[in-house]
Amino acid sequence: MAKPQMQVDPLTRDALQAFDNLFGLHPGFRPVHAKGILLSGTFAPSTGVRALTKAPHVSRSSIRIEVRFSDFAGVPAVPDYDEDASPRGIAVRFYLAEHVHTDIIGHSVDGFPTRTSEELVQLLRALHASGPDAPKPTPIESFLASRPAALRFVQTPKPIPTSFARESFYSVSAYRFTNSLGINKFGRYRVIPQDGNEYLDSSAATKKDPDFLFDEMKGRIARGGFKMRVLVQVASDGDVVDDSTVQWPSQRPLVEFGTIELNGFVPDEEAAQRHIIFDPIPRVDGIEPSADPLLDERASLYLASGRRRRAASA
Repeated sequence: MAKPQMQVDPLTRDALQAFDNLFGLHPGFRPVHAKGILLSGTFAPSTGVRALTKAPHVSRSSIRIEVRFSDFAGVPAVPDYDEDASPRGIAVRFYLAEHVHTDIIGHSVDGFPTRTSEELVQLLRALHASGPDAPKPTPIESFLASRPAALRFVQTPKPIPTSFARESFYSVSAYRFTNSLGINKFGRYRVIPQDGNEYLDSSAATKKDPDFLFDEMKGRIARGGFKMRVLVQVASDGDVVDDSTVQWPSQRPLVEFGTIELNGFVPDEEAAQRHIIFDPIPRVDGIEPSADPLLDERASLYLASGRRRRAASA
């Protein structure tokens, strides 16, 4: 008996199909950021973070977390040095109680190419239609010529890190943080390496093994693990907080949110990666989504792709 088809909204269906067309369909894997590793550890909030938010995970001395690092492409075997492996991804899950959690999701570029999911689908379709035999200007060239934000994102340098533990990650959307006094501030997460960024030059990268970032991470965990700092860049009055393509000036203050320490692998890690469905919407008191139109559609896409992944692995 055939399995019933999962019902998704048209835009989510179009986004899934656009990723599948671009990278191919790989059952049991994510349509993007397919190649990943899932680690376990703890989060300790900073001493001053309660001035920013009353969220439940900052009111405890520490909390259990899982963190997934990933390459960009929807290809499980993409080489870590390939241009399609950037930007890298991070997803942090904070476990508040049984079946209660909240997430942070980011990637290694401070920005995003499109303001809406509709535009993202157009971008993916343009990339797919721009093969070596496509007439000039190619669809992607025409798309980028009319979308300054997308062109800026494509042209942003994306160096290859020596380790996921030496890369910085940025949330796409802004969130509204509320403290116990009811004071609201908008901010975007940053997850930065405690030991600083470190990148390879192009010649060194080409000499690496296809899985060098994942092998390095396994060795790093075996040696005891590592730490990363979680920060929030806080917007000022007048800053645009509902457009993921608009970044704030670098002088905007950075608030210490806390520290993540990773020192193990999640049991049955490959199966756990297939099962876990991250959510870009926090869904906790004290941290709320902004009006960024990407948020709801990204949440829908993550849920639909996660259900598809689980069904393929059943």
